[in-house]
Amino acid sequence: MALLTKKDANLILDPLADNNPITIQVLGICSALAITAELKASIVMSVAVIFVLGIGNVVISLMRNIIPAKIKIIVQLVVVATLVIVVDQVLKAFAYELSKTLSVFVGLIITNCIIMGRFEAFALGNGPWKSFLDGIGNALGYGVILVIVGFFRELLGSGTLFGIPVLGNPIEKTGLYATGYENNGFMIIPPAALIVVGIVIWVQRSRNKALIEDN
Repeated sequence: MALLTKKDANLILDPLADNNPITIQVLGICSALAITAELKASIVMSVAVIFVLGIGNVVISLMRNIIPAKIKIIVQLVVVATLVIVVDQVLKAFAYELSKTLSVFVGLIITNCIIMGRFEAFALGNGPWKSFLDGIGNALGYGVILVIVGFFRELLGSGTLFGIPVLGNPIEKTGLYATGYENNGFMIIPPAALIVVGIVIWVQRSRNKALIEDN
């Protein structure tokens, strides 16, 4: 028996494009605005959500038949909070400067509507394996958008990637700056993320007309 059936594969592939949690479901948009000024922060946040949602979905799925309906939200919050604490402590231990950059936004993973939504909509009604795939798929879909937004915001706003200058030196006017190019400071502030996400949404709907909602 194949490890991944077609339906299992779709649990991972669909959120990457046609059912993306940010651009199609419009979930988790706050972190896309807040922490994507730097590509490194975008990637770390993506990895954190992959860990929390993948493991969290499995835990909720394993407990789905014993969680009383009246306290299921509390149980879900305890599970995700525990996993977020693990992520936060690992960051503080091995990437302290980055943990300060992400600061409160790591804690806000607890209330990320993508995570709570997948717990409620999928993990509570499916087995651990499918729940794991669903969690990984939705987290990857979330992460792809964060990385795209972070890439363009840092490149156009600071002229760097991972903090490394890639367009030249803006002070000494080398590289692209020698032609008169200047960094776009607007790209560093949160509203720029909305513009980049909007462009991604436009590209998605241009490629797949089925995603265009009827008026």
